[in-house]
Amino acid sequence: MAFTGNFMCTSFKVELMQGVHNFTNGTGNTFKLALYDNSASFTAATTAYTVTNEVANSGTYSAGGGTLTNVTPTSTGTTAFTDFADLSFTSVTITAYGAMIYNDSAVGNPSVCILDFGGAKTSTAGTFTIVFPAATASDAIIRIA
Repeated sequence: MAFTGNFMCTSFKVELMQGVHNFTNGTGNTFKLALYDNSASFTAATTAYTVTNEVANSGTYSAGGGTLTNVTPTSTGTTAFTDFADLSFTSVTITAYGAMIYNDSAVGNPSVCILDFGGAKTSTAGTFTIVFPAATASDAIIRIA
């Protein structure tokens, strides 16, 4: 298995300082989630979406993945955070080991983060759902403390 944990891509951290990413729901960028097989190899140095080792098209899943619904950034205490609504692909036969969230609106489809599923997650002619954590300062998928 090539996934080695969940992490924010280093390039994403730099791009935040450059104003590349806007997570505001309705007026911000379009973020997508792509699914990958066990041959995918990502590190914190991953900079952009790639089709290499992406799972095959099936049901409502197609190359590039699905569009995420942003939760507008906010803060609690000294932690700023954003999150996404759960994402489902229907009528799919897929085995995925992880995913990449990337900015589909920015030049070059820059990566945001890599999600390691901790093993094979499979759907056979069914619904494959990515369940995001609560949008809170301690749980949101993207947090800056």
